[in-house]
Amino acid sequence: MKNPILKQILASILCIIAGFIVGLIVMLFITLINDKLSFSNFTDGIKYLFMGPFSSNSQITVKRNLGNMIFYTVPLIMTGLSVAIAYKTGLFNIGAPGQFLMGTLGSLMVALHIDCSENRTAGIFVWMLAILVGVVLGSLWGAIPGIFKSIFNINEVVVCIMTNWIAANIVTWVFSKQTSIINIPEGKSAYLMKTSKFGTFTPTLGLEKILPNSYIDMSIIIVVIVSIILFIVMSKTKFGFELKACGANKNAAKYAGMNEKKNIILSMVISGGLAALGGCLYYLNSGIELQYSSIYAKLPDYGFNGIPAALLANCDPIGVIFSSTFLRYISASGSRLQLAGFNAYIASIISSVIIYFAGFSRLFLMLLSAKKKKIEEKKIIINNDLDNVSKMEEETNETINKEDSE
Repeated sequence: MKNPILKQILASILCIIAGFIVGLIVMLFITLINDKLSFSNFTDGIKYLFMGPFSSNSQITVKRNLGNMIFYTVPLIMTGLSVAIAYKTGLFNIGAPGQFLMGTLGSLMVALHIDCSENRTAGIFVWMLAILVGVVLGSLWGAIPGIFKSIFNINEVVVCIMTNWIAANIVTWVFSKQTSIINIPEGKSAYLMKTSKFGTFTPTLGLEKILPNSYIDMSIIIVVIVSIILFIVMSKTKFGFELKACGANKNAAKYAGMNEKKNIILSMVISGGLAALGGCLYYLNSGIELQYSSIYAKLPDYGFNGIPAALLANCDPIGVIFSSTFLRYISASGSRLQLAGFNAYIASIISSVIIYFAGFSRLFLMLLSAKKKKIEEKKIIINNDLDNVSKMEEETNETINKEDSE
């Protein structure tokens, strides 16, 4: 296989197949040891697993589940892009959870303090301002590990872990002091109010009419546009080439005249902004509310789940859209598995196995390359043997002809 893109796709498919095989084995094992389950439960479980949000017989439910799945994919795509861009520059951005939280902090501090409930047009402008503030705050937070890496050569993973927990405590502390935006009127002392009460929520552009009763809004359109822009920047521009060159070989990039320190910082700034945008779009939705009191104890899953989404796509910006959608699709199958008598966590097991094997996608690529290399070496050996045989035949014929002439 000569095309590297096809190699990447094949490696990802192998990860997915391995995950499904393990999941099916687990379901079969549970069926065999549980007297209450029969083979029909097993076949129903397979149906629910593969059909995901489409497994319901109700069209209304299918539309709601599909809309919610698309919406919940948005922050996963953004954190996946965050990890992917940093990885292309030779950095491992494990700080996406903290950047996600800082984006959430900046956007909600704007959106929940400016009341535009009586003027939806003004609310859209406030929404834009909220996103801008959140992205800037996340970018600055992402710059911290970039600066430590470029100037002091401190491993970015260590700094990212520290900034994650610092961000979590800052967000919890700040929102706990904002009594005016805590959802006390509804008896929710640990939750913030929704942006729908202030008219500063993300526009839906009519998508809620296509997929009613769901959280879907225009955020999915935004992340697709962002992914396309990143793909163009990374593959078609000088700036993108410098970032990838810095990731491939920092010393060689420096020798070629590139400012590797600047590129490291810019890469983390962009990564931080992308993760922050995921937090902004998630919590600016009209139906989502933030439970702030326990953030300091548990980092958001989206920040970490972006890592396998990026690895499964081999850190390609367009591929991250599909890998994130697939992982979310599997998660959506979990609740439906209960109808077949299985635990919803089986879907999590499948996702976990796929995520685990995604970390080995590079190994699969190496195995494919090694196999190709062996085949090419065998072809070379065979061709050499054939050439040697041809030469021997020519020499034999020449000797025979010479003897005949004599």
